[in-house]
Formats: sequence, structure tokens, C-alpha cells
Amino acid sequence: MKFKKLHYGLVATTLIFSACGDKKDQTDANAVPGFDISSLDSSYQVCDDFDGFVNGGWKKNNPIPGTESRWGAFGILDKENKEVRLKGIIEEITKKTDRKKGSEEQQIADYYQSFLDTTTIEKRGLTPLKPYLDQVSSVKSLADYAQTAGSLQKIGVSSVVGYGVEGDLRNSKINVLYEGQDGLSLGERSYYDRQDSSTVKVRNEFVGHVDKMFQMAGFPESNPGKTILDFETKVAKLQLTNVELRDPVKTYNKMSFAEANKLMPDFDLVTLATQQDIQTDTVIIQNKAYLQNLNKLLKSTPIETLKTYSKWQLLSTFAGYLPKRFDDEDFRFFSTVMRGTKEQKGRTERAIRSTDRLLGMPLGKLFSAKYFPEDDKKKVSEMIENVRDVYGERIDKLSWMSDSTKAKAHKKLKAFTYKIGYPDKWKDYSSIDVKADKLFENVISARLFGNKEAVEKIGKEVDKSEWHMTPQTVNAYYNPLNNEIVFPAGILQPPFYNRNADDAINYGGIIAVIGHEFTHGFDDQGSQFDDEGNLKNWWTASDRENFDKLTKQYVEYFNGIEALPGFKINGALTIGENVADLGGLTLAYYALEKSLKNKPEPALIDGFNWKQRFFMGWAQVWHMNSTEAALRNQIQTDPHAPATARINAPLPHLKEFEAAWNCAPGSKLTLPQNERIVIW
Repeated sequence: MKFKKLHYGLVATTLIFSACGDKKDQTDANAVPGFDISSLDSSYQVCDDFDGFVNGGWKKNNPIPGTESRWGAFGILDKENKEVRLKGIIEEITKKTDRKKGSEEQQIADYYQSFLDTTTIEKRGLTPLKPYLDQVSSVKSLADYAQTAGSLQKIGVSSVVGYGVEGDLRNSKINVLYEGQDGLSLGERSYYDRQDSSTVKVRNEFVGHVDKMFQMAGFPESNPGKTILDFETKVAKLQLTNVELRDPVKTYNKMSFAEANKLMPDFDLVTLATQQDIQTDTVIIQNKAYLQNLNKLLKSTPIETLKTYSKWQLLSTFAGYLPKRFDDEDFRFFSTVMRGTKEQKGRTERAIRSTDRLLGMPLGKLFSAKYFPEDDKKKVSEMIENVRDVYGERIDKLSWMSDSTKAKAHKKLKAFTYKIGYPDKWKDYSSIDVKADKLFENVISARLFGNKEAVEKIGKEVDKSEWHMTPQTVNAYYNPLNNEIVFPAGILQPPFYNRNADDAINYGGIIAVIGHEFTHGFDDQGSQFDDEGNLKNWWTASDRENFDKLTKQYVEYFNGIEALPGFKINGALTIGENVADLGGLTLAYYALEKSLKNKPEPALIDGFNWKQRFFMGWAQVWHMNSTEAALRNQIQTDPHAPATARINAPLPHLKEFEAAWNCAPGSKLTLPQNERIVIW
């Protein structure tokens, strides 16, 4: 089953980076400096390229490793966490001889061993796929295809329509079934219609990749790559863009299954759902026109093409768990061609990451117990309340919002809840059957567990204690349906939070992060949800018009930023994250200023005053080196702007930055007061 998630994090959740310092590391004042001045590069002008000035030295000294496509604070923490801390936990468990069947230790140890057992993986070849390939081969009609597609979706294999379970956007206390578009191997429709040379090259490489995978598998289809690309291109043309998908009102179409089935009379949505054990009379449709047009496309598509497509999706989905030749070819295309990664990580490192993906919460329980200092919960709680107070003050000072809307904004702000570190209660994963010599079956068991967990939620009350990130994740998120912000243990360490650092550095780091997540509750999407997490307008018409005017100006501002030749940032796609960055920086600055009120002026550190150090703290959080391929992919698919833009682009709108660095009028990072955009 495909899961619909309406959570907004600091980085794309498909790139989950994890780390957290152990107690010894975090109490050693010399372990991590608040800011390393060797990261600076004075050849850059502060007011023209702040990223270059603050991070230029770091970028020169930290080239992208061959195993990565992007390299920055997240990747470095990830490496330390996975290859030291999680590896230590896993290896300690594997040494035990008394692991009880079904226990978390048994599951973790045996899954890890099954991933490392390449001899068995090679010996088994494609045998694990045979029952599913036989199912695809038996398809004779569109009705058969719907049944097979549903069965395969139950184990995580995509089709052109997907289901997911989450709280009802208009009744956030109850879980409901969603339907959405799916099935594009390249991830986003722009990959199928852009005509620039780099995107055309990706499509050509994709055709060759599919052909090679089929050839290695011994499948008889002729020109499968062209078949798949042609079919997916037709599907892509029917789909909403990633910008259109941001509209929660237009993508909310609640109806009965009987009504939904009328949109696709030749492709049975009920059968698709039944094969995933879904039992409900109600579904929320993402795009009715897509289903109607898709029905016509499927009806006119030869059954053999749909079978080829299903075989491709099956083979591609499980390539990383198959013999080396499939795994290597899958990496070559999706990591090297698509993102510029030169070499694959070692098998041990990949085994750690695979175990973390499959059994992240059981691992997270062990991780939290060993590495998360409980006193950080209190400290972060205090930080959150400080940001809440400042946000309230900022709302009161807004010139573009009326008093009636301000009152409702305060109500929503007051209702914000938060989670810190790790869940208060842990789920039972004991029903996942894990064997040390059955990697493929282990993955299937975990996916069936996830499907069962999801479908059993339909129609039931939302569990607001549930986490949507593991404790070891270096990220944070805002969930509009719960009106909550969540900070896993993994992000509460340098450079985001450093208990030994100067306050200004921490405010530019973790406090700006907290402010970022708060602001998601009031960005272009989050602002459409009320204090109870329901999709409901709480604005006056004129206030909403004022807000939309400001966000439109900010969209146009980012549209003008060229990240690569021919590739400008998509301001409409990134507007939520951009508003959150601008809001987070603003809130953090004034929270810092408020904390210093009636106190002596902080001393200079390395020649920089506290205002300058604040912005340096912000810049070092986002330092990043990236391959061109990864940058192109990010621009096309990611709602987060590239790192340099995240650092530099908000600064011209902050008079506080200009004052801190004495920027002269006309500098690249300054704007006239009347051109500055102030939203929150």
C-alpha cells in the first residue's frame, strides 16, 4: 500500500539521515565546536554570498564521497550514526545466542544476517519472485490486471493508482482511505516531458536500464524499455504536477466506492482495494479527471503492455534484495544516472541501513535507551515555548492581518502540541516473521505487516501518540492533522543543537529549526487547517487575499533563482519550505534578542558579535556539496530548495541581516525596504 502523508520536514523524507551523540560525546566540551572558523572563506563577500563566506572553506575541505550524491551536515551525521552507533547496537545483538523468536533482538539480528548472506541470495536467484511473476503472467483482461495490481500493491509494488490511510482532512480525528496517482518510475512527470539535454539523457538511459534488467532476468519481451517509457509517459500526462498536488482542497474529493468505481468502470477500484484487505465504503479521491482519463488509457492499452509494466515494477521494487547483477544495475541507473553517485556503499553499511528502514522503530527503542539524554527533553520543551511566545508577539505586530483573524491564529498557535526524542509507547512488531536466510521473505513479511497496520486503522480514531519518523532520524516535521511538531532525538545534536555552543549559534540552528516547524502551521498549506487539524477556512477574505499576495511574491522571488544553467528553482513547489525558512529565521532571531534583554552584551567570539554568529549558525546547518545530477533531481522533485538558496535567499528580506553585517545598498543580499517580504 502507498501511504499518503501530509507532514512537512526539514529535508525530504525519502532522504532520512540519522544521528545522535552519546552521553559521553555530548558532555565533552571539546567534542564538537560551536562553529569551526576553518569553514570560513574570506574570498567571498559576506553580503553577496553568505553561504560562500561561511561555508566556502568547509566545502573545499569536504568533497563529496564517492558513495554519496550530496554531502553536508545530514550526511556526516548519518555516517557517524549508522556506521558507529547503530552498527554497534546491531553487532552487539548478533553476538547473543539466546535471542527469543519474535523478539526485537531476534528480528534485527536475523534481518541483518539475511542481508549479508549474499551466497544464499545468489543461489536463490529470481526464485522468490516466481509466484508473483506467475500471477502477472496469468493476466488475461483488465479485470485480471486490477486484481493483480492490488495484490502486488499489498507488498509495496506500484501501479498507476495507489491507496493510503491517514486522518480525514475535514475530520482529522478519524482515519480514512485515500486514493492517489502513482506509478512513475522516474518519480515526477517533468522527467517525461522536459526537453533539455540532461533530462532527455535520463530518459534514454532509463530505456537501456529496463532493457538490461529484463535481459538479465531472461524475460522474453522485446524492447521493454521503450514499452515502459511510452506507457509511463502517457500516464504522466494525465497526472497532476507536484505543484498542483499541494492544493489540499482540490485534491479532497470524498465519495462512496460505488461513485469512485463509476470513474473507472473498466478498471475495478473495489477489486484493487479488496486485494489489499481494504474494507470501507468511503474513499477520498485525489483527482477525478485522472481516474476518468486513466480508464480510457488502460482500456486502449494492450494487456501485454500492462503485464510488461507489472513485471518491470516488480523487478525494480525488489532489485536491491536480488542477486548482485540486478542490485548493481539498479544502483547504476537510480543512483549514478539520476543522482550522480559514483559508487555503492559496502554491503555491511547497506545492511545497517536496510535494517534501519525495515525495523527502524525497534532499533530506535534500543538507540534511544543508549544515546538520548533525558534532560534534553526539558531543554527542548523550553525552546519550543520560547518560540511559541515570540510567534504570538509577531502575530500581534502584523500589519496585513485583521484582529479577528489574529485571534484565530493565536488559538491555533496555543493548540500546537509537540513530541521530543522518541515515542512514549512502542508498537508491537513481533508478528513480522524474520529468518536469517530469507531476505526476500523478510521484506515481504514486513510489508504485509505495514499493509495490515494501515487497513486496520480505516474508520478508527487517529492515534495522536503515533510517530511518523524514527527516533534516530535527523529531521523534524509538522503534522497539520494533529497540529503538532515533532523533534526526534537524532536532530538534537551538532550542528543543529550543541549544548556546549554559544547561544547565538544554537538559536541560528535548533531554534530556527523549531521556528521552521511552527511556521509550517501557517504556510500556504498549513494555514488552511484550523486549531483542531481540520481543513477549514479560519481567515477573513481580505486577510487571506493579503497572505496569498505575499506568498505569490515570494514564489516569484524564488522563480528567479537559477540553481543550475537552465534549471531555476520552482517557487510554487518550494513555497511551503521557503516560507517556513523565512519564518523560522525571523522567530529565532527575535527569540534570541528577547533572551538577551536586560543582560550584558555578549562578548565577541573569534571577532564576531552575537548577531553575526546567529546567522553563521543558520548557514552551517545547511552547508552542502551536491552533484549536478542530484541538484537537477532535487529541483524537479523536492519541495525543499537547494542548500545555497536556503541559506542565502531569505537574507535580503531580513533587515536584521543587513544590520548585523553592515551590508551596503546594492549588495546581492540586500533589498530596499519596500521590496522585502515579511509574512510572519
